[in-house]
Amino acid sequence: MSSDLSAALPKNVPFDGEHPKDSLLRQDRLPHIWCPTCGIGTVVGAFVEAIRESGIPEENFVVVSGIGCTGRVAGYVNLDSFHTTHGRAVPFATGLHLAKPGMKVIVFSGDGDLVAIGGNHLIHAARRNMDITIICVNNFIYGMTGGQLAPTTPFHAKTTTSPFGAFEYPFNVPHLVASCGASYVARWTALHIRRLKKSMMEAIQKQGFSFVEVIAPCSTLYARRNRLGTGYDIMKFYHDNCEIRHGADTKDLDMEFQGKIIVGKFVDIEKPTWLQLLKDGLKKVVGE
Repeated sequence: MSSDLSAALPKNVPFDGEHPKDSLLRQDRLPHIWCPTCGIGTVVGAFVEAIRESGIPEENFVVVSGIGCTGRVAGYVNLDSFHTTHGRAVPFATGLHLAKPGMKVIVFSGDGDLVAIGGNHLIHAARRNMDITIICVNNFIYGMTGGQLAPTTPFHAKTTTSPFGAFEYPFNVPHLVASCGASYVARWTALHIRRLKKSMMEAIQKQGFSFVEVIAPCSTLYARRNRLGTGYDIMKFYHDNCEIRHGADTKDLDMEFQGKIIVGKFVDIEKPTWLQLLKDGLKKVVGE
């Protein structure tokens, strides 16, 4: 951040050239590659704030990403991080957790990486209640590789591989992970910054499989092809069409093209994690 900004601050506000988030971002990697009005940068900002306010030492975190626009997050956060192969972020994170259970393992990736090629890993990590946190940025499309149809693309939405509209049913991702056994499930948008930050903190501190879906704009490909306007127009749409409904049945969270979006915290339960079950099972085997 340039010290020229000091001229824009009130005279009674000190400015030392440091931004509060500087320590958690790799300054040598900036500026980032994300398009103007892309929601991923906003989500990363909320994530960094959640890390700062969690009270957990930064050295206890590790971030794992797959391939895609959101997959680049691992390279921009100044934490231990791993940029893995397409769809394999969850098993990589599982291995890290089992090798170092004291670490807070965060998977930060997109809907295509996590729910399509990585879908099998996602459902089994939820089934096992593996003690990891998943942050899934859902922009309804494969953004980095050309704007193809994704498993979350709403019915009738246009993509480069569905130019006349999508004619297959999309995943209701919160219902998918909840039905598999997740301990914590929430959904917010890139507009709900404070609520998103709080939800990320809760997910991080939760014992078990925690999942936060973030609906975010892809202005360059998804919005342009579907004539949805600018990034500002999309954020205004979120403002006008989101309904906060904590505890909603995840079966009711399907999203129609340009329809109402239900957001909130839907699942927050206590249950043994996979590692806890393993330790209990071993005690019975050895007779302790």
